[in-house]
Amino acid sequence: MNAPALILAAGRGERMSPLTDHTPKPLLPVHGKPLIEWQLEALARDGVRHVVINTAWLEEQFPATLGDGSRFGLSIRYSMEGRHYGGALETAGGIATALPLLQSDTFWVMAGDAYMPGFRFDALHVNDFMAGGDLAHLWLVPNPPQHPCGDFGLSDKGRILAGDDAAVITRYTYSTVGLFQSRLVEGVPPGQKAPLRPHFDAAIARDRISGSLYLGPWTDVGTPQRWQALQDGS
Repeated sequence: MNAPALILAAGRGERMSPLTDHTPKPLLPVHGKPLIEWQLEALARDGVRHVVINTAWLEEQFPATLGDGSRFGLSIRYSMEGRHYGGALETAGGIATALPLLQSDTFWVMAGDAYMPGFRFDALHVNDFMAGGDLAHLWLVPNPPQHPCGDFGLSDKGRILAGDDAAVITRYTYSTVGLFQSRLVEGVPPGQKAPLRPHFDAAIARDRISGSLYLGPWTDVGTPQRWQALQDGS
C-alpha cells in the first residue's frame, strides 16, 4: 500500500510576479492544465490515494480548482495556513502543521512548483524506506543552470552527504521530492514558522537520510522564463 502525500503549495512565488499576482504558482497552466495537476495525476497513477496540500497565498483558489480530489481518484485535504495562521509557515512548519491531516508517520513530500512528469511514486520505494529506518529519502537531480553548486552529495552507498563534506566530489540539487518520517520535524509545534534545512542538516550529521539520483525531466518552475520554456516545450 502506498503512503499519503503532502504537496507544498503555500509560497507567494514572488519571483514569478506578475504571473502569480492573481494565481498561485502551482495553479499556473503547463501544457494545458495546472502544474499541480501533473503531480496529482502521477500520484493517483501510482496508487497514492490521500493527498494533503498546504496553502497560504490565494489559497481559496486551490479547493475551487481541485475540489476534493475525486476527479483524480484521490482524496484531497487542505492545510490552510493563511486562514488559520495568517500566512505561510515555511517548509518544516508546514509539514508539522499538516501531520494530523496526513494521518501517517510516513509520507511523500514534494513542492507544488516542481515539474517531474516521469517520476514514479512507487509503493516499493515506501516499503524499502520504512524497512531502512531513515528519517528521509531524497531524490536528487543534476544541478540546473540557476543552481550550479547544488545542495548535497550522494555516496556510492546511497547516503545523503552534507555539501561541504570532504568526501563529496559531485554535489546535486534536491528535486523537492522525498519520502519523510514525521520524526524529521519532531519538536516543531503546529502553526510555528520553521525552515526545513536545519532538520536535514541534523539528520545528515547522524547519517539518517538516504538518497537516489533522478535523471528524468525536471524543472523548478521558479521564474517566468522557466515557466515559458516549459510552455514552449524546451
